[in-house]
This record gives sequence, C-alpha cells and structure tokens, in this order.
Amino acid sequence: MKAAYVVDECKVEIKDIDVPRIKDNEVLIKVKTVGICGSDLHLYKGTHAFRKPPVILGHEVAGDIVEVGKNVTKFKVGDRVTVEPHIGCGGCEYCEKDLVNLCLNKKAPGTPGWIGTFAEYFNAPEEVVYKIGDNISYELGTLIEPLAVAVHAIDRISVSEKDTIAILGSGTIGLLTLVAAREAGYKNIICTDTQQFNLDMALQQGATLALNPLEVDVVEKVKEFTNGRGVDVALVCAGAPGIVDQASSMTRRRGEVGIVAMITEKIPVNTYNFVFNEISLFGAMTYETKDFEKATEMVNEGLDLNAFITQRLPFAETEHGLSILDEKKENVVKVIIEVEK
Repeated sequence: MKAAYVVDECKVEIKDIDVPRIKDNEVLIKVKTVGICGSDLHLYKGTHAFRKPPVILGHEVAGDIVEVGKNVTKFKVGDRVTVEPHIGCGGCEYCEKDLVNLCLNKKAPGTPGWIGTFAEYFNAPEEVVYKIGDNISYELGTLIEPLAVAVHAIDRISVSEKDTIAILGSGTIGLLTLVAAREAGYKNIICTDTQQFNLDMALQQGATLALNPLEVDVVEKVKEFTNGRGVDVALVCAGAPGIVDQASSMTRRRGEVGIVAMITEKIPVNTYNFVFNEISLFGAMTYETKDFEKATEMVNEGLDLNAFITQRLPFAETEHGLSILDEKKENVVKVIIEVEK
C-alpha cells in the first residue's frame, strides 16, 4: 500500500509499504479521507515535540472496515468509521480515571507501534473505532477528531456563567471551538484572527464579534463590548508572542484562561493579571473518550461542518496541502486529503 511519509523538514514522499496485519481485537480500515492538522504541520516543519522524521503523517481519518479480528464484536466489514487516535497503557493513574489523553505511555498514530493515518489502510483496536452514519460524508467523519478537541476545551471550563467567551485564533481548532461554545449555549462569542477570511467564517458560524489584532486593540474592544467587565473565559487557540497576556487582560476577575493551542516555543507570560484578578489558568490536552463520543454524536445527528473544508486534494498532493496550511497563500481552514476518491 501507499503511505505519505515526512522524510525530512518540509519534504514528503509517498512510499510503498506492507498493509498492516491486524490483531484479534483490531479492525483494518480502507482509508477514504484524512485531515491535515496543525500537529502534522509541526511534524512537517520539524518542530513537533516528539514525532520526528521519517514517519507517516496523520491521525484524522475516515473510511470503511475491510477486515475484522476474530475477537471483534462491535463492527463488521463494510461499516463506515472514524478513529479516536490514542490508546492508553491501561494501568496508570490517568487511564484508571479515563484520562487517556494524559497517559504517559499512550500510543498515537505515527509513534512506535502504530502507523499514521496517511496510508491506504489503517489498523485500530475496536475500542477506539466509532461508526459514522450512512448519510455522513467521509470528510465530515474526518472532522470528528478535531471537533473532539473543541468539545474537550469547552468541557474543561469550570466558570458557570456563559455570557461571554473569547476565542483567540480562528484556525480549524478555534473555529470548531466556536461551534462547540455555540452548541454549549454561550450567549456572546468573540473571535480573533489575523486572516479576514477566518474572521468572516467566525461571523458566519455565530460569532458576535470578530477582531483582527493587527488592526485593532482587541483587549480594548473586548472591554468596550463587555462594559469594562471582561469575558468569563478566554481560550487561546493559536500561538503568538503575547497571546496569553492578551487573554488574561481581557478576562474578568475570577474568570478563566484556557490554553488549547500546542505552543511548542517558549513565549513570555506576565503573571500579574492572574494574581491580581484571581484568574485561573488551565490547559486542554486533546480530548477524553467522552469528548470523542460527544463529537461523534454531534456529527451523526447533523451538525454541519462542511463550510470548514476549504481544500480537497488527492493523496499525491499531500505535501502541497501542508504548504497551503503553512504559507496561507490562499484562504484555508481545513485541508482534506482524499486517499481514495
């Protein structure tokens, strides 16, 4: 089968490798579509925290089951599925609390023992496989995984008020977090981004206010909108110098700041606002199984995310898809790669 490898910084090659042999508890999926994630971009550019070339890209996937292990009971050949792409060790304190996302020994696609999803076939244990409805496109099925990240970010919030939330950064995760906040009942959602296309998309998806930090003082605008009070919660969904300070400066006293973006470089943070205004800071690491289940349910019940799919490319153009996301020379939110059209 063919698989897309990052072989060096900013270089992708399509290679021929063996089809994975499934274990008794696994299914084999014929991959239809995969999504390019920000973490794939980190891998492509050589800045990923632990995935280093040569390695197969990807963890967002949808396709058809073509083989089932002898101990598989929940699925059959022909089922249309997606995958929650992490497997905990099962024995640590985090796995015992159903916090697989925090397991120190978890397996993920593209790490030793599990191939990436940018391949014609992909294997997965049945406990991390989810059915997608017959009326749901493979593309939407692929978006379940990043939607789960957004669902988890909203679930991590402990402030009970849902008057105003700010989402800093309106890329794929930021926009999906907007959707998750909207579905969770937040009254006013403020989004920021440096790309006008993304700001327009935010407004189309229900944002009350969309601000470009290169053009306006977003803290001033947020304070003005909230009559000086500040937002209940600010979620950081992009990495930029000063973005955490921006978040804390627009958050009300006893509010919360959450960091969703995987910021791999050190950035300065002024802690004064957190202390003076008793603002709580939390991180949101991927998702728990309950979040993936909820995201699957939302999509299967008709949540429309089609507007976020801005590019569809054939498998051979994987490197081009990564460069589109990297260089942003065209309007882009989510790039879908069609492994099999």
